[in-house]
Amino acid sequence: MEAFETTLTGSDGLVYGIVKPVSHSSFDEVYQFISLDETLYLTIAKDYTGKWIRITGSEPYFSGWVDELSEHITKPVPPTTFQS
Repeated sequence: MEAFETTLTGSDGLVYGIVKPVSHSSFDEVYQFISLDETLYLTIAKDYTGKWIRITGSEPYFSGWVDELSEHITKPVPPTTFQS
């Protein structure tokens, strides 16, 4: 999978960013979200049971972001062009 643009739902609105696959020694499927302003990052992986888990990320962190990001990975939303 190639990198793609997506959003996460923050407390003050949408957080725009890029998701890309990354390599990790302990997991086969790992993805990292980095916000466009680089103030937020979240790395998630699919564990051996098939559940998506948070590996690392910035704080504060909303627990719902793992589910939201995994949905964008498994069911990508149509491409979006972010306004700068």
